Amino acid sequence: MSPTEEQLKNNFMDKFQGRLVGILKWEQLDELWLQLQSDKMDDWFIYHIGEAVPVTICPAEQFQKFIVEINQLLRHDHQERYCGIIYVDNKDQPAFIKIYDPNNLGHVCGSSGAPPPLPGWILSKAQPVDIEAAIPPPGNRRKWWQKIFS
Repeated sequence: MSPTEEQLKNNFMDKFQGRLVGILKWEQLDELWLQLQSDKMDDWFIYHIGEAVPVTICPAEQFQKFIVEINQLLRHDHQERYCGIIYVDNKDQPAFIKIYDPNNLGHVCGSSGAPPPLPGWILSKAQPVDIEAAIPPPGNRRKWWQKIFS
């Protein structure tokens, strides 16, 4: 029996909102990429937020290409001494990874009172769901929107 759409959504959102560990140093990122490359790479989804939600896993060779390309992009666009923009569920056996776009960081920690931005990409062994639809806008925007159309 295949999982229902609601079960898929709950599984993915549990991972999305669950405890993740930050990859703080570039050396840790190198280790993460090596870990991904040493494991089977044909059971991952790559979800670029804002694009269509993937419904099939990414072929291993395309997944490998993504790792090379995203590594280059992150090191080029996030020219800091630290990484700090990647979060993983388990460094030793990763199954869910959030990658924040260096050009859209906002206040990732949420310290400004505004919700943190969505990641740019998610690597997941769980079937992704539309994050933008699953996370409602902040309450103040909902009130603003309702005021216009009430």
